[in-house]
Order: sequence, then C-alpha cells, then structure tokens
Amino acid sequence: MTDLRTALRDFPQAVGIVTATGPDGPVGVTVSSFTSASLHPPMVVVWIAEGASAWPVLRTAPLFAVHLLHAGQTALSDLFARTGSDRFGPTTRWESDVDGVPHLLDAPLRLRCRTSRRIAVGDHVALVGEPVEIQHNTGNPPLVRFQGRYTSVA
Repeated sequence: MTDLRTALRDFPQAVGIVTATGPDGPVGVTVSSFTSASLHPPMVVVWIAEGASAWPVLRTAPLFAVHLLHAGQTALSDLFARTGSDRFGPTTRWESDVDGVPHLLDAPLRLRCRTSRRIAVGDHVALVGEPVEIQHNTGNPPLVRFQGRYTSVA
C-alpha cells in the first residue's frame, strides 16, 4: 500500500468536498478522488473511505453535493478533512437547498447529485451520482493535491 500511495502522489488530483444531510444535520468530507464517469447518462463518481465520518450518512443519502475547490480554499479543505472539526460552523459559508443538501457558497463548481449506486471496493466506496443541478463559476484556478501538498494548475 505504501508503494501505491507514493506512486500516486506524482499525479495531481482535484480537491473537493462532498456534503449531504442526515438525521443529525449536515455532514461533509474532503475528497481527492473524483471523476466524471459517463456523459450519456451524465454520472460522476467520488470515492469515500468507509471509515470517513460522513460515510454513515452518505451510505443512505438520496442526494449529495460535490464541491470542487479553488486554489484559495486550502483552509476549507483542511477543515473538512479534520475529524471532530466544526465543519459547518461560523467560518464556513454555506446554505441548505430545498432538500436540505448543504451547498458551500464559495466553491467554483458544485454538482448536486441524485445517488445512483454505491459500489464497495476494498476500504472505499464508489459513490455514483447523477448531477441534477450544476453551478459553475469560472475565474479561479482549481485546488489540487500533488506530491502530498496543495498546489494549483495556474
């Protein structure tokens, strides 16, 4: 596993946050494994560790949102990556949509998705979603992880 992790560090990955709402309120987690899966029909995949604090909600949530971050949002990424942090506290600009799905207001790309399927693979689950709403604001370079550090493609 260490060899695989070391090798994959040499390939940049977009940094995002996945959010959903459960019975106890909003949940979210930072992810760096996200991709488009299909254009016809439109589908995306985000990989969630089964041990992630948001997984118990994502395991049954009918809707979720994927937010890809811009280069200036490293603190937000770190906040959602830390277990036990107040992810939806006063420092996070967010609001719930009509279905209660939390939306991060400053993310340049947000995909509101209907959950299509969940596929267990090792210690992760492929959370497959059909985008039902897309919000895209251009202008800021994306936040990526490369060689264990945040960077940008700008």
